[in-house]
Amino acid sequence: MRNPAAEAAQFRLRALVGFGVVLLALGVLAAWYFKLQVVDHEEYARRSEANRIKPRPVVPARGLIYDRQGRLLADNVPAYRLEVTPEDAGDVQALVEALAQVVELTPEEIERFHRERRATRSFRAITLKARVSDEEVARFAVDRWKFPGVEVVPYLTRRYLHGDLFAHVIGYVGRTDENDVQRYGASQVLFPHTGRTGLERYYDPQLRGRIGYEQVETNVEGRALRTIGMVPAKAGADLRLGIDLELQRAMVAAFGELHGSAVAVDPKTGQVLGMVSLPSFDANLFVNGIPHADYRRLMDDPARPLFNRNVLGGGPPGSTIKPFVALAGVDSGMRTPESRVFSTGEFFIPGQRRGYRDAGGAGGWVDLRDSISRSINYYYYQLAYQMGIARFDEYMVRYGFGQPTGIDLVGENAGVVPSPQWKASRTREPWYPGETVIAGIGQGYWIATALQLARGTAAIADGGTLRELRLAAETREGFDQPWQEVPAGATASITDNAMHLRAVREGMENTIHGRGTATAMARGAEYRMAGKTGTAQRISRRGTARMDPRQLPYHLRHQALFVGYAPAEDPTIAVAVVVEHGGYGGTTAAPIARRIFDAWIVGTMPEVPESEAIEAGVTDPVDPSDSEPADAAADPASRPATEAARP
Repeated sequence: MRNPAAEAAQFRLRALVGFGVVLLALGVLAAWYFKLQVVDHEEYARRSEANRIKPRPVVPARGLIYDRQGRLLADNVPAYRLEVTPEDAGDVQALVEALAQVVELTPEEIERFHRERRATRSFRAITLKARVSDEEVARFAVDRWKFPGVEVVPYLTRRYLHGDLFAHVIGYVGRTDENDVQRYGASQVLFPHTGRTGLERYYDPQLRGRIGYEQVETNVEGRALRTIGMVPAKAGADLRLGIDLELQRAMVAAFGELHGSAVAVDPKTGQVLGMVSLPSFDANLFVNGIPHADYRRLMDDPARPLFNRNVLGGGPPGSTIKPFVALAGVDSGMRTPESRVFSTGEFFIPGQRRGYRDAGGAGGWVDLRDSISRSINYYYYQLAYQMGIARFDEYMVRYGFGQPTGIDLVGENAGVVPSPQWKASRTREPWYPGETVIAGIGQGYWIATALQLARGTAAIADGGTLRELRLAAETREGFDQPWQEVPAGATASITDNAMHLRAVREGMENTIHGRGTATAMARGAEYRMAGKTGTAQRISRRGTARMDPRQLPYHLRHQALFVGYAPAEDPTIAVAVVVEHGGYGGTTAAPIARRIFDAWIVGTMPEVPESEAIEAGVTDPVDPSDSEPADAAADPASRPATEAARP
């Protein structure tokens, strides 16, 4: 039978237990709310503020680059890029396909994006398209809601105002990648560009500046509402070069259609006034990723436009080394400026039957000045042999050969001064006396760059002071800040005897204004010059037959060189010119140097006669006074080894 009293008691008990559980739950909830609102108030207020206020990096403008007159060479222009954050984008593949209907995406851009996405964490934004046009930005803005995780980001991109004119000097920047982040640190990923070559690479830490941050208030959707605070970015330092824009143009024009390199230096400071490597290329192609077709075209060009001939190149200096060898001869005590040597036209090492011929034939009695101006090989064959290779090397190193010039560019070739030690490190053959002989006329295992030749010539012009070369002359940390001079590099003296140096300078002056190999340079000149022509073989002759470079294939013709300075009495410019496949220094390189001198001293732009263009299949005029084919030595290893000697 039912017991109403028991049932009522049981119900009251259950209700009491339920009410207690509810009260306990409410107490726990109240305690939790108390903890959130009171105990942990500051912590959650901070988190809430962090969700509302987001830091956004501010990328500084890259430093500008000017020429010596303050003319702009490299600046920054506004641009837009399309960035995708994979973590917020959902189906990335489908999103990219949909984006391709709104903005133009090339297969290369899509492939690069997917490659970077696989190598980058998903929360990092990845550039899909580096340059988005204004029309594409407008189209994207209409359909922006369809593309979560995609943003159009404004930024400043690099622009080179003179394209290929300074490509091998200023260099270029490229899009920042993972290798740059590893090299410079995690913050580098915030910079859109990193210096790749030239001054852009050497001075990249100074040019890129310092990242800043702004505090941006956002709504629940993450859209920016307003900026409430900022740590300003610091713009990159500006550079002012020692290079003169008009002289640079003149140097390119002076070559016409010829290929080669040239360096012009201020003898008194070591600043580079002009530096060209031809052919060149448009540096703007590389700023935001060069198209594959353009890159393939540059790489397949046999003229190697991407190769910086001044910094990475080099070869036998030929007779341009003779002023230095002559100075070594008198400084070492082996000769005096008035010592006379009788040139028979063929030098013989004692005990050997095969001689080393002088292309100009017998020179008769010659002293130091005549040997330079008339380029008498016999004088230098004998001098190098008598000095010996050890003493010869000692003086050539003193003059700056076999070592970098200190120029502010990355990867400079140190070159090679012929020596038994250098040869032993690459071959098992001994050093032959004939190799010492031909080293005296700048052939054999020699590798000298145009930078080294210009530096050494500037030292002769400036009373014997050998200076480190510099491209950047001044820097400043802001537009309203004063320019600060870039510290000069170390200096050294190449000789302690002013009389010896004067004799060498007189010989170089007689080369142009006396009975020398470059007298045609002096025609119509309003000032006096000093210099030395040179011709460097690309191949050695066989047997006793003479070798006429006019009959050689174009790619095997001799290199034409010239070094010199002007005005002779008070030099303001020293140059080194190297013309590839030019034939002879006196007929090809010297006229180029004269045009450079005229542009700097007189202010006239070059006009290159069509008759001077040397192209494949076109013969160049003979200049017997400066033809210098080095005869093969009696011992087989003493033949010139230009290509084999390259490091």
